[in-house]
Amino acid sequence: MPNMLSATRLLLAGVLFVLIEQKAWSAATVLFLVAASTDWVDGWWARRFGQVSRLGRIFDPLVDKVIVCGAFILLASRGGAAGILPWMAVVVVVRELVVTAVRAEMERSGHDFSATLSGKLKMVLQCAAIALELFARAQPDWTLAGRSGLALAGVAAWAAVATTIWSGVDYLVAARTLLTAPESASQR
Repeated sequence: MPNMLSATRLLLAGVLFVLIEQKAWSAATVLFLVAASTDWVDGWWARRFGQVSRLGRIFDPLVDKVIVCGAFILLASRGGAAGILPWMAVVVVVRELVVTAVRAEMERSGHDFSATLSGKLKMVLQCAAIALELFARAQPDWTLAGRSGLALAGVAAWAAVATTIWSGVDYLVAARTLLTAPESASQR
């Protein structure tokens, strides 16, 4: 069940990307919120019912990266007074690629590389930035506390980028002993 939810989220990501390209902001907002919620559900389900699997430990974060990186890239490419800027998409993509490579090496060598608090907070803030940007584009006149929706999306995007950098450093520090260990002859 959890891996099926991840697969469903991957399919929803493809639909989301089409909706963003078509500027169907309201539908994209709803679809993104549904897709993001399945990330929480599949993790909860796997832990609650003892269905944590090696595939799930790889597939779930990969799908997260597809939807977040894809949304950041597409929203940044939309231009205008956007909250998510192109350089922010680059930071997010680079961090995700680096951490994915480190995670693969850690998993390959049998080390635990579970999500950290900074990684979980990063995902929450990235999803908040995406959801706020989509909603602000769907409702351009929306304001909160006298601030435009896109301004709020911009604040969320900055917070997401800051935690993206923090969590990337956090993971690299956690993996430093493995990353700096000399390669044995059998590993070459």
